[in-house]
Amino acid sequence: MSTTAVHSLWTTAADPIQKIDAPNIEYGQLAPTLIVIGAAVIGILVEAFVPRRSRYYVQVFVSVVALAAAFAAVVALAASGYGTTKAGIAAMGAVAVDGPALFLQGVILLAGVLGVFTFAERRLDPVAHGNRVDSFAAQAASVPGSDSEKAAVKAGFTTTEVFPLLLFAIGGMLVFPAANDLLTLFIALEVFSLPLYLLCAVARRKRIMSQEAAVKYFLLGAFASAFTLFGIALLYGYAGSVSYATIAQVVDGTVETVNPALADTMGNDALLLIGAAMVVMGLLFKVGAVPFHMWTPDVYQGAPTPVTGFMAAATKVAAFGALLRLLYVVLPGLRWDWRPVMMGVAVVTMLGGAIVAITQTDIKRLLAYSSIAHAGFILAGVIAMTPDGVSSVLFYLGAYSFVTIGAFAVVTLVRDAGGEATHLSKWAGLGRRSPLVAAVFAVYLLAFAGIPLTSGFAGKFAVFKAAAEGGAGALVVVGVISSAIAAFFYIRVIVLMFFSEPRPEGPTVAVPSPLTMTAIAVGVAVTLVLGVAPQYFLDLAGQAGVFVR
Repeated sequence: MSTTAVHSLWTTAADPIQKIDAPNIEYGQLAPTLIVIGAAVIGILVEAFVPRRSRYYVQVFVSVVALAAAFAAVVALAASGYGTTKAGIAAMGAVAVDGPALFLQGVILLAGVLGVFTFAERRLDPVAHGNRVDSFAAQAASVPGSDSEKAAVKAGFTTTEVFPLLLFAIGGMLVFPAANDLLTLFIALEVFSLPLYLLCAVARRKRIMSQEAAVKYFLLGAFASAFTLFGIALLYGYAGSVSYATIAQVVDGTVETVNPALADTMGNDALLLIGAAMVVMGLLFKVGAVPFHMWTPDVYQGAPTPVTGFMAAATKVAAFGALLRLLYVVLPGLRWDWRPVMMGVAVVTMLGGAIVAITQTDIKRLLAYSSIAHAGFILAGVIAMTPDGVSSVLFYLGAYSFVTIGAFAVVTLVRDAGGEATHLSKWAGLGRRSPLVAAVFAVYLLAFAGIPLTSGFAGKFAVFKAAAEGGAGALVVVGVISSAIAAFFYIRVIVLMFFSEPRPEGPTVAVPSPLTMTAIAVGVAVTLVLGVAPQYFLDLAGQAGVFVR
């Protein structure tokens, strides 16, 4: 290397003109996420500085105000055209602000508000040592059954950290469906997974089971994250970029500038296929599709029920949003490769979830398998590869999340001496003992089953119609069969509640505070409104169904 070449290297390195550009962040378009994350940070400061007896009230107030403000920001963005005409990429290409992102962020935030309400419930358990108690451990760090735990219960401690954790999880979920490059996707995945691992472990009753659920979720989640990250590495090796748009161009062969260092690997389809498969595998794990569903029943059963309800609703929404964006924006040029595989996954998921649910004897496990079957139904809409497919999935996710949170909120009400009575045999005759609660739960079960005049029917109809028009007719047939199988065990629970004799030693139905009542009432209202008059919301999802490229 000649001295002049070395000299020119030195001069370019020391050249002051080539500055690193400061990142250009559109704070207004990212407002929903920033508000929620900011509130979570405030929540941590509340834990540090606010005296113990007033923390609960401050945390609930901060959480609800933040989620309401973030939802208002989403609505404002949508109203000013960011969902349709002004849709674009924000934060240096890391986040997309478009219809699907805003729609799903709105759904996640509403689910989050109902989640905060169920988290804040303090009237279900009897008063312990003169203190009201909630669903979360008095002191999560103390060993179950130890003296320190008894002392914490006696002193009336509560784990108010659950509220900032919930906000961090929601913050990650808001970024997840909007992520526009693979690294943002992965960071959002971690930001919402880690708080959920913790939240699963802090149940007040059955603490060992709760911690076991959290460890299972953590180990399997870490596996899934590792797969996702390895897939991201392979896709980067294939396309030389983590940006969705660039990868899509390389897949289609329309890329303009080829980096000579990557010219060798760019044509290598093995990297693309294995990488895409691994990233999709990580997302299917989060969704709970069948080969990757093993964590779902155990975690749903062991986690505190308010956490289960929030997790079942919001995680599904976020993960399906990310999956849609990945398949429709990054890999549409690969659809002949991924469609048959996803069809197989959808079929196995629908049938597997529905058939295994029949054998369940615990209400939370039953709802877990039902959520697996629903993942299969939503996948049918994902496979459609049409604009109707996107809007039907958005509608289904919106409808499903309210039903799920409401159903798990009802589960928290049915209690006996050991806490929640989740065994199905204890639900016998519930309709005679407390007809209102049983009737509300029956509405939710009918919505899960997809009976007309409930949101479940409107959602299933939209998804199956999109799948049939997208050329996946066989999938619709399987979907209808597994809906019929699933209807059996939902109806069986209704029959058990209304047509069997109540046991004398059966559970009681606790009277909740207005918080849980609100969550349940909103769930029922949304279920019936979306079932009776779905058209406005279907149109809304239809307008929101266009991804920004």
